Amino acid sequence: MTSRQLALACARACDDRKALDIVILHVEKLTFVTYYFVICTAKHPRQARAVAEGAAEALAAAGQRELGREGQEDGEWVLSDFGDVVLHVFSAEHRRFYDIETAWAEGKRVTWKPAAAKTPHLQP
Repeated sequence: MTSRQLALACARACDDRKALDIVILHVEKLTFVTYYFVICTAKHPRQARAVAEGAAEALAAAGQRELGREGQEDGEWVLSDFGDVVLHVFSAEHRRFYDIETAWAEGKRVTWKPAAAKTPHLQP
């Protein structure tokens, strides 16, 4: 998989775990650390941990292992390093405070499509 495909797989995994406001930033020309940031919001720490774990599982299935994870304990900002992709899972408060999108505003936003909204099946 290409780095872009890994970033897309990571974003979709976040979406599968119901993360909010998922953004992919292409930051390759801005840093030597990674090619893509995937940034999202979780409603509570338990969900933040689940989002990070879901991304790790999805990328492992694609052949990309997780190199490290920080913030797992408190779940307010979980950072997962996959080499070419770095995932940031924030609480809403921490996302507003750290404002990664503004700090890395020169990064190019990658257009991606989340899974179609699932409509609950209504029984007559």
